[in-house]
Amino acid sequence: MAETKRLRLGAFMRPVSIHTGAWRYPGAIADANFNFQALKGFIQKLEQGRFDAFFMADHLALLDMPMAALKRSHTVTSFEPFTLLSALATATEHIGLMATASTTYDAPYHVARRFASLDHISGGRAGWNIVTTANPDAALNFGLDADMEHDERYVRAKEFFDVVTGLWDSFADDAFVRDTDQGIYFDPERLHVLEHKGAHLSVRGPLNIARPVQGWPVIIQAGASEAGRQFAAETAEVVFAAPGSFEAGKSFYTDLKRRVSAVGRDPDSMKILPGVLVFVGESVEDALEKKARLDALVHYDSGIYTLNSMLGHDVSGFDPDGPLPEIPPTNASHGARARVLSLAKHEQLSIRQLAQRVGSYGGLVFAGPPALIADEMERWLREEASDGFNVMFPYLPEGLNDFVDQVVPELQRRDLFRTEYEGRTLRENLGLARPTNRFFPAGG
Repeated sequence: MAETKRLRLGAFMRPVSIHTGAWRYPGAIADANFNFQALKGFIQKLEQGRFDAFFMADHLALLDMPMAALKRSHTVTSFEPFTLLSALATATEHIGLMATASTTYDAPYHVARRFASLDHISGGRAGWNIVTTANPDAALNFGLDADMEHDERYVRAKEFFDVVTGLWDSFADDAFVRDTDQGIYFDPERLHVLEHKGAHLSVRGPLNIARPVQGWPVIIQAGASEAGRQFAAETAEVVFAAPGSFEAGKSFYTDLKRRVSAVGRDPDSMKILPGVLVFVGESVEDALEKKARLDALVHYDSGIYTLNSMLGHDVSGFDPDGPLPEIPPTNASHGARARVLSLAKHEQLSIRQLAQRVGSYGGLVFAGPPALIADEMERWLREEASDGFNVMFPYLPEGLNDFVDQVVPELQRRDLFRTEYEGRTLRENLGLARPTNRFFPAGG
């Protein structure tokens, strides 16, 4: 009998809500993004709901927006991901701990050590979201004057990935004999020195940490451009997507699974999780009223900044009530730019309307009673538009509690989602194989 296909659910938790107005919503914890006790409660609630993972995005610059927008942002102060996730690992037992780390402004040895440490501390629950940072202000924080070009960032990222995974494979799984009689702690024959010298990176190795519990932490990617999709096809086990509609999601899913097959991988070895902002209400009207109340809390100063960032082009000097001007190609994220341009074209939105939309949240939204939200999620799963979702909550704690207490039981009733975790590691719960050690394939 074929195994029942079930949803995979991640929770996008940094910022705790992607919505700019979330911290102002009635009943919300205003400092939730920088409140450890609140975050601990959130992750424990997610684990109660049997979520696959708690995901932390990251950014490497603060002064990358005008002060008029920055002063309104709840992301102005945020915990460093590895510090927070290591602390949260001790307060949980099963839920995955996913963090972003940049291949553009970090060193592979640092990234390999941090994720290996988190995987051991958590008992095998770490996941690495590989990003290629596109932010001129981040470049200034790392001694550079400008961003690396878009496609070149992905060339570096592929080499970076090869180095990090090579460092994780430094020790065979059975290297640490700890023979107290002979006084031998590890077997030198089960240690590999990487000696990598490439176009962008030179790393000797080995890593000074035992091989991670999962072999490698789960590999995550979110690129939507041509280069990003190909990189994901070659490396990723989880992909965070950002389609604005079912049709766009299905197209993305089909294309990426085809690419995975083309490089010789099993398509089921990659789980595609579109991001979705969920409003739970007693009815569709009730849920949409909550959304309208939240959207009204977004100031134009915040919305126009978000719009400029997504376009990679400043349109604040144009008539806010006029149409979006022609936008030249830029070095910004190709996927975000394409979504905004498509939205402006198809709905004939003014700059002000577009800023309001993307400043609140311009992506995929499910709004309605639990049964309707479950219907939508089931459709995406059954019709192969996704393997699950990276769920975003509009405000905390109410939005999270609504989903766990109302939507999760409906999904479980339909046998679309687990009632208990399948294993102790993130790989086991996602149904992903443990990678073979490339240097010690017989025992690594």
